[in-house]
Amino acid sequence: MEITISDRRDIELSDILELYKANKWSSAEKPNELYNALTNSHSLISAWNSDKLAGIGNAISDGHLVVYYPHLLVHPDYQGQGIGQMIVTKMQEIYGDFHMQMLTADGKAIDFYKKIGFKRAGATEPMWIYHGHEH
Repeated sequence: MEITISDRRDIELSDILELYKANKWSSAEKPNELYNALTNSHSLISAWNSDKLAGIGNAISDGHLVVYYPHLLVHPDYQGQGIGQMIVTKMQEIYGDFHMQMLTADGKAIDFYKKIGFKRAGATEPMWIYHGHEH
């Protein structure tokens, strides 16, 4: 299997929805908003196995100091094969020198992010107003 990493934005909504539904992310219930959020992100990195969307990650940034990574998903059929790491590596090529890189992690994602260098931000406490249901 050969995975290709891309920064293309011409991803079909059906491919995006398949990936998000496979991961049981509630944002799949808002397809137009999800599509617009991803395609209008500062960066959008996708992983492909031929024409199959295997993973996706996006970044919201001021372009200079701060970046926030809201989504990183790998299709369950492709998890554990280094695809998430490949997407993060591409993001680090863009944002690695930024003053602050932020994300919110829960569940098994916490260990993944710790393994690649993220750590709890001091004594901070994550806070949000959230309209999803999977957390």
